[in-house]
Amino acid sequence: MLAASALAACGPPRAPANIARLGVALEPPHLDPTAGAAAAIDEVVYANVFEGLTRIGADGAVLPALAARWEIGAGGREYVFQLRPDVRYHDGAPFTADDVVFALDRARADDSTNAQKELFEPIAEVAALDPLRARVRLKRPDGAILNSLGGGDAVIVSRASAAGNMSHPIGTGPFRFARWARGALITLTRNDAYWGTPARLDGVTIRTIPDASAGYAALMADDVDGFPDFPAPELLPQIERDGRFRVAIGVTEGETILAMNNGRAPFSDLRVRRAISHAVDRRAVIQGAMFGYGTPIGTHFSPTHPAYLDLTAQYPYDPARARALLAEAGFPNGFRTTLALPPPGYARRGGEIIAAQLRAIGIEAEISNVEWAQWLEQVFGNSNFDLTIISHTEPMDIGIYGREDYYFRYAAPAFKAIMARLGETSDPAARTALLQEAQRRITDDAVNVYLFQLPKIGVWRKELQGVWVNSPVQANDLTAAYWSDRS
Repeated sequence: MLAASALAACGPPRAPANIARLGVALEPPHLDPTAGAAAAIDEVVYANVFEGLTRIGADGAVLPALAARWEIGAGGREYVFQLRPDVRYHDGAPFTADDVVFALDRARADDSTNAQKELFEPIAEVAALDPLRARVRLKRPDGAILNSLGGGDAVIVSRASAAGNMSHPIGTGPFRFARWARGALITLTRNDAYWGTPARLDGVTIRTIPDASAGYAALMADDVDGFPDFPAPELLPQIERDGRFRVAIGVTEGETILAMNNGRAPFSDLRVRRAISHAVDRRAVIQGAMFGYGTPIGTHFSPTHPAYLDLTAQYPYDPARARALLAEAGFPNGFRTTLALPPPGYARRGGEIIAAQLRAIGIEAEISNVEWAQWLEQVFGNSNFDLTIISHTEPMDIGIYGREDYYFRYAAPAFKAIMARLGETSDPAARTALLQEAQRRITDDAVNVYLFQLPKIGVWRKELQGVWVNSPVQANDLTAAYWSDRS
């Protein structure tokens, strides 16, 4: 850190005046947001490179994107999208309604690799009415469909280039993909042929810096201009004292949980899951893992949403109650288990704290630190785990608890019935009631231990404007970013 300060004082060559250089802790496994669950993918390409029919704005609102407008008919079961004219992909191919048909049919196909394939289940048919009009027919009214079509999983891709998007993404957005030096950086350049308001930056460089101390050093040495999600909250006091930077504490859609494999003994026993819920002190986890940044949650739902229920009091920290529940379940002396921890600091630091809390009630959790690709394959892909810690950053994703094959293996017909009723309901008050019923159900069933809502800790140079403070979707939308002064 002293060396970094010295470098900064010597004044290294500054970046090109209209380039933003951002640091991220996790490198994406690939760059196709329609074929992977990693938030790190969307954090590079969503809105910047790829666009959908709709998009999610900085305030969480659904906005027009490739669709300029839409009409809703047939009792909420039909959407006709009027597409924007003169839109071209980065390879020069024209964007038409046929691309909408291809992209949405691909996302919902039987062999789809889309991580949020379930979002497209309500779609019955997608048709091109003419080159600039696409019709989406639903099996039933779905009040969330416009939101679903605005996420990274629903971006529109071309049939001609879709197969290569993992390594060379080709979209319609205001930035073009330029280069990916794996393990180091990804470069985007402005798309001068963009159909809409052009990007104000000439380009963006996204550097992968997995080590928090190295990230801090890079910031101090002016090797990066900022971090949309700074990985070391313990260093914020030093940064706040440095007049070059702005620190912005925002909110995300990231429900951070201690996930339990409900399909594997002993976690298939409700008493064991409730015991673990009582054994975890959320406040201690937030303080130790996030240095006090984070909002306690008691269910898988964002506290910023009007339908949120505060259920944190349902499982108060109570080691004696936890030990009694374990005894009822046949484990008076506890048991041994494993805790898989992916790379983010909240997981690694939080895992050490939770392992100690579990040890206090007789559960010996052997920690296994896994890399991101290993976590995606082993835990998320194959449900080969006992316990893990992860932040779910998809907005409004409580519906994952209705998927029997989802990685934490919660199979509850009652919950699926709630989701089915929600899908058929458009009245706002009725939807709120159902969302709250869903929250109560998963908390009553102690499916996972709900820890905290992940904060968005942004740090960047004060002259860099237009960077999102909050994350209503898992994105680093730089389409409106600009430098107010680089002199």
